[in-house]
Amino acid sequence: MVSFLHTLLAFPLLVLFLFMKYKTSNKNSPSTFPRGPKGLPILGNLHQLDISNLHIQFWNLSKIYGPLFSLQIGFKKAIVISTPKLAQQILKDHDHDVSSRPPSRGTQALSYNGIDMIFSPYNDCWREIRKICVVHFFSSKKISSFSHIRKSEVKKLIEKISKHADSSKVSNLSEILMSLSSSMVCRIAFGKSYENEGGEKSRFHDLLNETQVIFLSFYVSDYIPFMGWIDKLTGSIARVDNTFKSLDAFFEQVLKEHLNPNNSKKEEQEKDIVDVLLELKNQGHLSIDLTNDHIKAVLMNLLVAATDTSAATSVWVMTGLMKNPRAMKRAQEEVRSVCGKKEFIDEDDIQKLVYLKAVIKETLRYYAPAPLAPRETKRGFVLDGYKIEPKTLVYVNIWAIHRDPETWKDPEEFYPERFLNNDVEFKGLGFELIPFGGGRRICPGIPLAIATLEMVTANLLNSFDWEMPEGMTKEDIDIEGLPGLARHKKNHLCIVAKHHN
Repeated sequence: MVSFLHTLLAFPLLVLFLFMKYKTSNKNSPSTFPRGPKGLPILGNLHQLDISNLHIQFWNLSKIYGPLFSLQIGFKKAIVISTPKLAQQILKDHDHDVSSRPPSRGTQALSYNGIDMIFSPYNDCWREIRKICVVHFFSSKKISSFSHIRKSEVKKLIEKISKHADSSKVSNLSEILMSLSSSMVCRIAFGKSYENEGGEKSRFHDLLNETQVIFLSFYVSDYIPFMGWIDKLTGSIARVDNTFKSLDAFFEQVLKEHLNPNNSKKEEQEKDIVDVLLELKNQGHLSIDLTNDHIKAVLMNLLVAATDTSAATSVWVMTGLMKNPRAMKRAQEEVRSVCGKKEFIDEDDIQKLVYLKAVIKETLRYYAPAPLAPRETKRGFVLDGYKIEPKTLVYVNIWAIHRDPETWKDPEEFYPERFLNNDVEFKGLGFELIPFGGGRRICPGIPLAIATLEMVTANLLNSFDWEMPEGMTKEDIDIEGLPGLARHKKNHLCIVAKHHN
């Protein structure tokens, strides 16, 4: 009982001590740190942040405090970047200074303690893993070798929607395109799809959904370490541990299947990503000792990031076109006139579709499927006259940059024509359009993502005319998003396909 009373008395004293420390640290901190909204002791601005719409909240704050403002998130300092000019300074001029990712309890666990490509700190391991991915998975030669998978899966997609059209059934494009993306990525990575009917599909999708939840979860210990007990109390830590065990068991089974000596050897063009990674491990010519955990961490990146981003962006493309019939009409007319009466639009045809490519660029600008690019500073530097300290969180607000009125005319309008006769690209060379981030941590899977997006969109537009369900109009399509590695549409896109004559 006495021990319990001591504990009760110690807690407010600890809070008082931390409050005084917080005040002292703020008093002694450089006055050149960017201004921002006032916070509370210990919490800082933590209680003011809405994790579901951080990019919009940051965008609104930038209108009050300027394109570079600061936050105190628990014990961590943060800055938010909101214009192309500042993004260039961060992602180009100070790229090496901000080349790490902020660690999180959830991402560290599921990335095998940060030995992957997405969540790893900037170190020798990250450089080697990224090199492997760029050379062996995302080179133009390798992406071309996956074309038969893209073609096969998109044909299945068209067949599925054709059945809906035959019976005038509403198509839930959010579910259909997620299934397509999942199947495509699994075939590329694991050599098999988990979209067959039955328990295997359910188990795989449950695991994928749970992994995405872990990445979205908030952990008090990330920002206020001494209150980490709250994460245990809420069950967050147990959920992370259970998800990691399930994910690891899934990857262990995948590796076991690929190492089975009874499996027939594959031709070079038939090898999936697991085959390639196991070969690299056995050859031992890398600058790091590639382990099974490294392989699992890379597979986690592909499973979650590639599946999520492709599916979310495909849905936003169709959302933008459904809400803008003029753009839909022009895109369909281009596909059907350039490609003639082809039943299937292949990748050679797509290179001629100038307006379609403009639609995809405008979707990436307007809907920004990955609206925030988080970084963490490795060392201090001066940015726009302000002193930025080591271990500062940096949020590049892609959403705000894509709506910068000094860069974009009528930024709140979905207008693909802005990219016709325009050399703006999204490969990280310019900073007004950075849907995949920029600098040395730019997403290396851009070519694969775009190849998939173009083939899916071209064939959806060529094969079908699209209408709203009975009793609904385009105004009923909302554009609210969900938080995540990729910003999915909050409410599913449910529309009606009609066979094009």
